Amino acid sequence: RGKALQPLFKISYSCSKAGDPRPGHPYKGGNFCAFLPNNKEGLKTAKLLKKAFECGLTFQIKSCNGEERITWGLIPHKTSWDGGKARNGYPDAQYLHEVSTVL
Repeated sequence: RGKALQPLFKISYSCSKAGDPRPGHPYKGGNFCAFLPNNKEGLKTAKLLKKAFECGLTFQIKSCNGEERITWGLIPHKTSWDGGKARNGYPDAQYLHEVSTVL
């Protein structure tokens, strides 16, 4: 596999804002990890994912069992090296092309 890029996002507790499901209510954060191959296309994708994060497009707030919490947004992320596409992992030959198209 070689060395891999592993972006890590740490989202703390905070209050939701206008446009979120329940503005002004607190939400639960978490640690989110995603994997990219350490090659030219992976590095290009990492830059695009960074821009998406800075624009607030990476995560969303969802209501789950009466609790607001942060979840992945609509941009697909690989959260495992294994398991294939069905488990958000590799191998998935089309992933970098698909995520670049979304971004």
